[in-house]
Amino acid sequence: MQFTLRQKLVAVFGFLLLIVTFIGVQSIDRFNRLGKSIDVILRENYKSVIACQQMKESLERIDSGTLFLLLGYKTQGNELVKKNIRQFTHYLDIELHNLTLPGEAEHAQKLEYLFQEYKKTIDFVSSNRNLSMQEYYLKTGLPLFYEMKNTADSILQLNQQNMNDANNRARKQASQARRYMYILIMSAFFLSVIVLVSSNRWILKPIHRLIDYAQEIRNGNLNLVAIVETRDEIGKLSQSFNAMVESLRLFRRSDQSKMLRIRRATREVFKNLPEAIAIINTEGLIEVSTDSARSFFSLNPDSPIQKVVPQWLSLFFHDALAHIKNNGNEYKSEVVQYFINNNERYFQPRAFPIFDEEKEWNGIIILLEDVTLLRQSEEIKKNLLSTISHQLKTPLTSIRMAVHLMLEEKIGTINEKQADLLITAREESERLYGIIHDLLDISRIESGNVQMKLEPLSPYELIDESISSFQWEARDKGITLESKLPQGLSEIAADKSRLSIAVGNLISNALKYTPQGGSISIYATQYNHNIKFYIVDTGKGIPEEFHSMIFEKFFRLPGQSNLQGEGLGLSIVREIIRAHNGNISFSS
Repeated sequence: MQFTLRQKLVAVFGFLLLIVTFIGVQSIDRFNRLGKSIDVILRENYKSVIACQQMKESLERIDSGTLFLLLGYKTQGNELVKKNIRQFTHYLDIELHNLTLPGEAEHAQKLEYLFQEYKKTIDFVSSNRNLSMQEYYLKTGLPLFYEMKNTADSILQLNQQNMNDANNRARKQASQARRYMYILIMSAFFLSVIVLVSSNRWILKPIHRLIDYAQEIRNGNLNLVAIVETRDEIGKLSQSFNAMVESLRLFRRSDQSKMLRIRRATREVFKNLPEAIAIINTEGLIEVSTDSARSFFSLNPDSPIQKVVPQWLSLFFHDALAHIKNNGNEYKSEVVQYFINNNERYFQPRAFPIFDEEKEWNGIIILLEDVTLLRQSEEIKKNLLSTISHQLKTPLTSIRMAVHLMLEEKIGTINEKQADLLITAREESERLYGIIHDLLDISRIESGNVQMKLEPLSPYELIDESISSFQWEARDKGITLESKLPQGLSEIAADKSRLSIAVGNLISNALKYTPQGGSISIYATQYNHNIKFYIVDTGKGIPEEFHSMIFEKFFRLPGQSNLQGEGLGLSIVREIIRAHNGNISFSS
């Protein structure tokens, strides 16, 4: 008779469940018996033991209170006596309602009678003040005190003896239950081992055989056939397994030819791409690369990126690897200068992660974009601006001088309309002179012609002096301008005059765009030997589409008037910070 896998599992686990249920029922029964034995101890004797101990303690304190009365301390004595009489009465009542042992009732009734007599003695002593009361208490009250203590002690010993007897009985029951449970557990263990060993042949052996077949398929062996021995679910699974392997054999034959075509086409496309591109797996092995990547950067397929001749490529790969693992997006580094055939070239390294169908990262594409022409174009623009600024400075100086002389009427008188036109010309020429001066500053800093005089500078001195220059302007506008630098900042190496200009430009920019009633605060944090400054204002902010352009020359937000500058202030700040080997960023 053939059994299904479900029937086999039900038989195995049903038998084990039966064993566990039997052991559980027996355990519960034994624990209940043991619990009842312990409950007897607590219910019948523990209350009486506690009550007797408390009564003895109360008697001691009543006796102490009586001694206070005899010595003339009536207030203290009466207070102590009354308090402990109430306590004794309370615990005596507990004992009278918990009489469970032979002879315990007679002792409790005797104790109650003796206590009543003892109370009468104490009442008599407390109501008389003559010295003969001491002798009266010693003859009458003290014997009653000792007899009550002995009676309470007798009740205590009766209950303690009964507790010891009950404890011995409970120990004996626990020992019997333990031996019984050991026998049950060992029996269940041996029966379970027998059942599990038998089930190995029914269930586990065919499954292990299928696992071995699956491992063979994983290793690429598609020529095996699973043996079908039974008609249960495992037998059906073996038949389906054989059908799957047959389908895989057919698929592999068609898929191999397709993959071969795709690989060849991919290689041909890669060979003809103009950019230097390489695909690298997670272990750093180059899999595919373009001709330019191989010829210019030695990014040859099947070679490790760590051994590529330009050392910065290996460092870039490791930085990109760490970035992609943490963020999962594109990584881009600074532009790199590289000489090819003694020609200076500039490349922008970029790395893109490769994800499989399960969104798991399994490789990197490195793109080395040639930005030489772009770099040269920027250099031409910088040189052009610098040249134009130099050429304009001399004639503009002459124009300013001429307007100045005409306004001072050195060469003849002028009428009111002519004066207005000359004043306007002077203001515009001064604004143009400021623009040219700023452009020359930027050009000198960018070209490295400005030598920074780096000296130790206190960040507190830098910020306090910068703030003091704008305090009156901030007060006129109703804006709070304050420093919130923490204590303990170290000195920095900086050109004080240049860095003051940068900080002043940032504060001035914040004042322009912070409304009345707002605030501007300056914070700082220390990172090893570097300090990061934060200039925070409550202005309306800058739209996101303009974030990437705010440090560019001549950039101004749409809708601004000419009174708010020509868009060179933040460019100057950026160049000064870069000249100090620092970084500047912004968030809105």
